[in-house]
Amino acid sequence: MVEPRRIVIVGAGLAGATAAGALRDKGYSGQLVVLGQEEHRPYELPALSKGLLLGETEEPAWVHDEATYAERDIELRLSTVVEGVRLDTHEVVTADGTELPFDRLLLATGSQPRRPVMTGVHLPGLHLLRTLDDSRALRAELVEGRRVVIVGAGWIGCEVAAAARRRGCEVIVVEPNPLPLHRLLGDTMAEVFRDLHAAEGVHWGLGYGVFGFTGEEQGRVTGVMLDDGSELPADVVVVAVGAAPRVELAHAAGLDLASATSTGGVEVDACLRTSAADVFAVGDIASQLHPRYGRRVRVEHWANAKHQGAHVAGGMLGDEAPYTASPYFFSDQYDLSLEFRGVADPLVDELVVRGDLAAREFVAFWVRGDEVRAAMNVNMWDDVDALAALVAGDVRVDRAKLVDGDLASLLG
Repeated sequence: MVEPRRIVIVGAGLAGATAAGALRDKGYSGQLVVLGQEEHRPYELPALSKGLLLGETEEPAWVHDEATYAERDIELRLSTVVEGVRLDTHEVVTADGTELPFDRLLLATGSQPRRPVMTGVHLPGLHLLRTLDDSRALRAELVEGRRVVIVGAGWIGCEVAAAARRRGCEVIVVEPNPLPLHRLLGDTMAEVFRDLHAAEGVHWGLGYGVFGFTGEEQGRVTGVMLDDGSELPADVVVVAVGAAPRVELAHAAGLDLASATSTGGVEVDACLRTSAADVFAVGDIASQLHPRYGRRVRVEHWANAKHQGAHVAGGMLGDEAPYTASPYFFSDQYDLSLEFRGVADPLVDELVVRGDLAAREFVAFWVRGDEVRAAMNVNMWDDVDALAALVAGDVRVDRAKLVDGDLASLLG
């Protein structure tokens, strides 16, 4: 394969910046351009809802040192908006009219938080959390004694609730489902997180929907209107109702998407190549035909962005190896730390628990047939290598041994 003369990466987040570094690691010597909308150089997202929001750190983890880009001849163009991709002429067009030719293109445009369409959603004091600037702005508002209402009880909503309580705020979380993280974890595991937050002083508004936000005459948010007609007073509101993959460029360019509504991500094959041979996609937007699961999988977590970014460099240089890593993420809430591996469906998979739920020291397995589809270790770290192998491999397991046996012995 002839080495491409110029590779353009659209998206200066973890996936895009990791791919750029990996391309140089693999010996790519051509032109390498990374385009990012933010003014900050590429950084990792986990600290935004954890250490940075808590005030434990002032900066996120940067993907590369600032000097790395110049030293490795990676042209990093920040504060740059890409308006279009021309597949026929192999060009990327930026908002200022610049036309950048490419031989290979990587789309790593990430996700954007969902902003519901309802009254008052743009009021000052109402926050979404996705960027470094978002996190810094929200942290400045988490002042002791303030009333914070969080809309949404997914991972981000729960982590923000933990940070707000640690900073002395009064917190209520509103969620239409009967339990936090319910669709992701099922009843038993969701109850663990409900009880954890309740013990830390979080008030739950479970089973309630939100239909708008109220504000004072000067415009700042003052309340959250619920679907039963009541209103929750609020000094600060955080809307954490999920994220949508940023597929607009791919859609306009004519790349195949994973759903007719343009919200399911960009279709990529096992090697992360899109429907256009010279265009690849990674991270939040990539809906991959995953060899492990036999179906399309789209993951919005940190490890996926990092690992796909590293892997796709080979594909862009001619390597046909598929991406086979299982999804992984971690969360920290108060004194609870966890790691989650795999893909679970609580409605289908059987839950098997090892350890002590009441002490919040356990491993949860989601088992389908005699195969571990996912595992979550909570405040237990001795068997992480075995857990990774059980989730990633084609291993037949005995449920009784998952509960109290030697996990490493199950690997054969």
